[in-house]
Amino acid sequence: MRALNINFHHLYYFWVVAHEGGVTRAAERLGVAVQTISTQLGLLEQSLGKSLMSLQGRRLVLTEAGRSALTYADQIFLLGEQMQEALAQEELGRTLRLTVGISDALPKAVAYNVLQAALAMPGASQRLRLVCFEGQFESLLGDLALHKLDVLLTDRPYSGNASVRAFSHPLAEYEISLFGTAELAAKYSENFPACLQGAPLLLPTRNTALRARLDQWLEANKVKAEIVGEFEDGALMKTFGARGLGLFPGPAVVDSDPDVQQQIVSVGEMAGVREQCFAISNDRKIKHPAVEAILENGGNWLKAK
Repeated sequence: MRALNINFHHLYYFWVVAHEGGVTRAAERLGVAVQTISTQLGLLEQSLGKSLMSLQGRRLVLTEAGRSALTYADQIFLLGEQMQEALAQEELGRTLRLTVGISDALPKAVAYNVLQAALAMPGASQRLRLVCFEGQFESLLGDLALHKLDVLLTDRPYSGNASVRAFSHPLAEYEISLFGTAELAAKYSENFPACLQGAPLLLPTRNTALRARLDQWLEANKVKAEIVGEFEDGALMKTFGARGLGLFPGPAVVDSDPDVQQQIVSVGEMAGVREQCFAISNDRKIKHPAVEAILENGGNWLKAK
């Protein structure tokens, strides 16, 4: 068998740079100096006899050889990670680790219900270890590309680009209702939605998919409410709403959360305003059983609510 003339440490640095879109961001993620990465990229190109990246303006872009190398690097490091996971599971008595990214725009009650598909697997209570990370969609997508996550739950599909091989799986749609404390609900629930004139509202920020639908609903119903707060994090918006700052939108499944039921009630359904939940996954050679359970049944758990 021919010996490989590849330094996999150098290849890993190239892989991170390609997914991060630049040397500076890769250096920040890896915690090393920019010069270190540049030097090792040069050594990799020298050993392969090919230029993998070229400078266009101020941006590094992949050459044709670089795109080909990235395809193989994705498979190499994915298999390497899966090998480590498999060996670690044997040492931990077959513990199965599921690392999930949850977009901050996705309601936590929705994420909880979707994850029930994994938690309900036979033997999951004894062997499944669930690890959840919350953050912005773009950041979590980068972690998925680097195989730090097994699956990403979000409110939007992945549009796709050349540097990240990932696939969107629509799980379910759910209705949106307006919620508030019992005191606010009593004031604004009669003759809904006309009663919302001048009502204090908490809304998602304008960079979320839901905000545009809410603005359209308010305009269509000729409602001129008072927006008293805008939140990127849906859980934070719900917390302020539960304290009486204003009425806020949320999925109908929030009614199934006993902690929330004690503090807030439904004011009315925002007819025509629907949200979707997506699972975004990598193209893995070895399928993760918990991810497969989410893709197959996660939507059913959400619809059941």
